[in-house]
Amino acid sequence: MATLDHVVVAARTLDEGTAYVQRVLGVPLSPGGQHPKMGTHNRLLNLGGGVYLEVIAIDPEGADPGRPRWFGLDSPRLQAELRQSPRLIHWVARTDDIHGAVAKLPELGRVHRASRGQLEWEITIPDDGEPLEGGLIPTLIAWGHTPHPTAQLADVGCRLVGLRGFHPEPGRVAKRLGKLGLEGALELVQSGAAGLEAEILTGARRVTLGRG
Repeated sequence: MATLDHVVVAARTLDEGTAYVQRVLGVPLSPGGQHPKMGTHNRLLNLGGGVYLEVIAIDPEGADPGRPRWFGLDSPRLQAELRQSPRLIHWVARTDDIHGAVAKLPELGRVHRASRGQLEWEITIPDDGEPLEGGLIPTLIAWGHTPHPTAQLADVGCRLVGLRGFHPEPGRVAKRLGKLGLEGALELVQSGAAGLEAEILTGARRVTLGRG
């Protein structure tokens, strides 16, 4: 039903997030743009195979969306963590049947239409904006007839080679992923706190992006 689309690095500011990823991976990011519906903006990195990394932050010039922003960006707890460092917080999976997927897992939230420049898509957003299970259950996205963002991104040689989720109850997470056809999409590890790690191959180096 769904497959990995992109991973999400949140930052207090877009410049801080960009500097963090470029420092860790040693490659430049591509321009993104503004999300008028959510008052956020982003920059992107091609990870190959139709997968990318998104650095996202609240846009100081954006309008207040009048509701909680996606990915829990309005959370005081997350914003406090981002004052220490940008971090990998979430992942997004694409599907051709977003409404059917939500019917199987209603906790994903409502399906909203969103845009950035010429790109348009449908995306799930819980009413409180908070990702499920500490970010381990993906937001779903449907690109429809819009070209995928990676079609316009330079290939700088980075590849996502692993995605690992930590959770106090990994079995519960696995069951929810199974409802979306995403069994095995994450390597699940029992841990006292929920979190996500991505292993990225950049040149000859294997780098881990994690929770801080």
